[in-house]
Amino acid sequence: MDVTKLSSKRKFLILAICCMSILIVSLDLTILNVALPVIQHDLHTSISGAQWTIDAYTFILASFLLLAGSTADKIGRKHTFETGLIVFTIGSLLCSIAPSLGWLIAFRMIQAIGGSMLNPVALSIITNIFLDPKERARAIGIWSGVVGISIAAGPIIGGTLVDTIGWRSIFWMNVPIGIAAFALTKIFIPESRAKKPRQLDPIGQLLIIIFLASLIFGIIEAPEFGWTAPPIIGCFIMAILSFIGIIVYERKRFEPLIELQFFRSAPFTGASLVAISAFVALGGFLFLNTLYLQDVRNFSASKAGLYLLPMAGAMFILGPVSGYIVAKRGPRIPLIIGAVSLFTAALLFALNGSTISTTELFLGYAFIGIGLGVLNAAITNSAIAGMPRSQAGVASAMTSTSRQIGQALGVAIIGSVLSSNVHQIVAGPAFNNGFRTSWWIICICGLIVLFVALITTGKWGKRTAEQAAVLIASEEKGQIN
Repeated sequence: MDVTKLSSKRKFLILAICCMSILIVSLDLTILNVALPVIQHDLHTSISGAQWTIDAYTFILASFLLLAGSTADKIGRKHTFETGLIVFTIGSLLCSIAPSLGWLIAFRMIQAIGGSMLNPVALSIITNIFLDPKERARAIGIWSGVVGISIAAGPIIGGTLVDTIGWRSIFWMNVPIGIAAFALTKIFIPESRAKKPRQLDPIGQLLIIIFLASLIFGIIEAPEFGWTAPPIIGCFIMAILSFIGIIVYERKRFEPLIELQFFRSAPFTGASLVAISAFVALGGFLFLNTLYLQDVRNFSASKAGLYLLPMAGAMFILGPVSGYIVAKRGPRIPLIIGAVSLFTAALLFALNGSTISTTELFLGYAFIGIGLGVLNAAITNSAIAGMPRSQAGVASAMTSTSRQIGQALGVAIIGSVLSSNVHQIVAGPAFNNGFRTSWWIICICGLIVLFVALITTGKWGKRTAEQAAVLIASEEKGQIN
């Protein structure tokens, strides 16, 4: 089907269907966070067990997003998207009946395999439907707004479900949404493929899995084994070697899984670094905050969710606003605002510690909501700006991968900081020390976002993006071997 002939109504209906996929994937993660203390008590698990409940999902998601993007370009974006919806919905049903922590982690991995076929593929569909740059920026702004809504609304919805029905009910929500999205996709979304689909890269895929698995395992399990224990040192050595292997191997490959040429564009490189840093902050915050509110302040799950309303409101309002600003002025202003807001929130918590007042708590949540609300659209637009349409699936998948890597690292790092200070989450000097250290780490994330934004969004950054786009387009046409 010729997408240029699609009506505006049809385009925005397709956008709405794609947004349903991001809704269930993002909502699932934040809903699970608020249920962690209850799951931890019910399934008798440690802090590291709670970490794996989150990171088993984000690790698999990060590992297979690139494969899903290139597969969608090859066999069809609609077909891949439909498969993802089916697998994610089945995985959600399985999670709801998990008899133990091990089974829950396994079923979360099935969920993640389905989720890996949703976000990057949906974003690729959007970028291939909305061809006008300003129209595309507005569409991505709406998409990012849904991300913000799902991230912010998850704790509120999840808290209510956990307190009224039980933690297993948080997975039931995905089923009707997944079924509805599948039916609508069948009817309204046209099939599309890349004109020249990329070849599969099994060695590159394996290296990515080894890198992420060894890095995340090493960080999560280090407090238990000891940071200098042979298994942990071995994990970090494996992570370094596999990372080097990725760079060396992918540079030599004609159609690599990770398109290293994209990193010639400063805005793309900057977007990847910003995504990792911002989502380290988000993943760490969600993990730390839910344990803090429920285990230290002794709030119910629903009350803990309601305390995040300032963050939810800010993300709900500022996601679409950020998309509008990006369409009009570019990503620089939202990136700077997001970085400053994120740093301000983290500094407030780091200075006050776990005895922070309720007023300061709400203020910090509002700043976090502002920061994350304006960053999402700016990250996505920076990553795909100037990229050829045929590379939209790969570029969007790489951006989504950066987000998931950041989120997985955030949970791993902050969880390990807590585990190094306390064995059980209770109020006291030990927890306060871990709490402050965690927020100082998030402060650093905010500074990285600011530094990268200032460097990569100026005239030099735009020039490198144009040069990279010309080089990539030339290679596609066979002008460069």
